[in-house]
Amino acid sequence: MVMLVERLHGAALPAGPGAPWFPAGRPGLGALPEHVALTGHGTWWADDPSGPRAAAVSCAGHAILAGDPRSADPGDLAPLAGHYVAAPDRFLPVLGAAFHRVVPWERMIWVHRDLPPAVLLGPEMTVRRLLPRDAHALRTLGQDMAWISAGWGGPTGLAASGRCWGVFRDGFLLSLACTFFVGSRYEDIAVATLPEERGRGLASACVQVLCADVTARGRIPSWTCSRDNHPSRRLAAKAGFHLVHEFVHFAVGAAVRPRPVTATP
Repeated sequence: MVMLVERLHGAALPAGPGAPWFPAGRPGLGALPEHVALTGHGTWWADDPSGPRAAAVSCAGHAILAGDPRSADPGDLAPLAGHYVAAPDRFLPVLGAAFHRVVPWERMIWVHRDLPPAVLLGPEMTVRRLLPRDAHALRTLGQDMAWISAGWGGPTGLAASGRCWGVFRDGFLLSLACTFFVGSRYEDIAVATLPEERGRGLASACVQVLCADVTARGRIPSWTCSRDNHPSRRLAAKAGFHLVHEFVHFAVGAAVRPRPVTATP
């Protein structure tokens, strides 16, 4: 049996019995499947594209599993090694057999509801939307911040997306906020600031203009962070977000039985 090795592009997988496996209009990580379908960044995986019994969707190091775990051979989950995997509890035995490490990680989803006070920065700072020419500025942030553009295929994709705002000083990018996953109703946002520039309100300024931009597009900003990430929680509350949901996903390590992946275009 082959599991999670068929790649599909451009459309969501068929729904399973009852409710759809990847329903639309969800905040936070729930926007990942729509992001993959809307942008083409990421991958759908299934045992059978025409009638899947189990499936996954992955992007930017995150994955969601759905369906019947009895259809999943642990060895065929190898492509998801190193991911953060959200899955119903019924998949835990399969994940445990598939990976050397399966660590639960408590996460929180917040939704933007309030308009916070305006953030004022010094005259040496410029807050603006990133343009395609700013891909180089994103690259100069270094590998520690590379994660923020992964959902757009890298700095070039994020800079060209029109969904990223940054604070610049003397032409150098200091802080940014962007749509990490875009869905039909929500845009889940992410923030990054150079370590030496933190605590100066730069991230708040970026988040404020990004939230206004998302709202103008007719969507609602959402925010996802670890339960123990208190700086991120404080920033979310300060920016007018309210906690709506808590969940657990799993940081998985290396595959126990790695297998070569065959893919169909």
